Amino acid sequence: MKKEDLRIVFMGTPEFAVESLKGLVEGGYNVVGVITMPDKPAGRGHKIRFSAVKEYALSQNLNILQPGNLKDEAFLAELRSLNADLQVVVAFRMLPEVVWSMPKHGTFNLHASLLPQYRGAAPINWAVINGEKETGATTFFLQHEIDTGEIILQRRITINDDDNVGTIHDKLMILGAEMVTETVDLIINDKVSAISQEKLIVKGEALKPAPKIFKETCELKMDMDVESAHNFVRGLSPYPAAWADVKFPQLPEKITLKIFETRPEKQNHSHPEGEIIIEGKKSAKIALRDGFLVLKEIQAPGKRRMRIVDFLNGLQG
Repeated sequence: MKKEDLRIVFMGTPEFAVESLKGLVEGGYNVVGVITMPDKPAGRGHKIRFSAVKEYALSQNLNILQPGNLKDEAFLAELRSLNADLQVVVAFRMLPEVVWSMPKHGTFNLHASLLPQYRGAAPINWAVINGEKETGATTFFLQHEIDTGEIILQRRITINDDDNVGTIHDKLMILGAEMVTETVDLIINDKVSAISQEKLIVKGEALKPAPKIFKETCELKMDMDVESAHNFVRGLSPYPAAWADVKFPQLPEKITLKIFETRPEKQNHSHPEGEIIIEGKKSAKIALRDGFLVLKEIQAPGKRRMRIVDFLNGLQG
């Protein structure tokens, strides 16, 4: 079969998915439909904002479907009418069996972790938060339980000390797009040798989950050790960002500080956990039990994101 003959439906919503869709479209694959989330009002003016995938699909004059309910009969009829041979899912939502079982070649998903580790909604964040030294991406066929299907391809990347979730996101976005087209090629050429995830689970190994991240998840707790706190900040930067209620000596009360970049400084000290130590107008750090978390880039309420030196220069006293 030629790639032009394989009818593909692509499902995705955020920027992470665009690179994969782009790879298929610009690679000459036959994308007959794009499924993305319904448009949402955003911002103060509640202006309708299109998803990143919809924006790209519109620019390529692709057929777009935006179902609110994936089990809706009208949507299912429209999906069937596309007569897809294969469905490709990148950063979308959980699909009902009636959808993922529809094409004759099935449905595969690109997941931003080394499955079976980090199943769930936020795999990149949790890999960085947990101080992993490597992560990767996996393509796998969908089945009933989320992120548990048979693995088609897996690729690894290193998480460097200066990486945060933003840099790893971008690396995996590009790597993942390459893996999507490679996976489609394997399917076209009937060369898939899918492996059960059960075979990859080392006996006694604990599986690390990657649940959805909420605002309360992002609170930097003052009973953390320095290394964990530093990884926590990296794993939430630049979005949604770690935050902490802290008291600067120059201010009358605590403020909620978003923290984007830090440096760990292990050291014995006698300061109480959570105390902010100011060193001139150039440095501020949070005392933790085994050292200090040096603040490098932050955002105070009502302010823009800035380097700590600029924030300190703006404080009175």
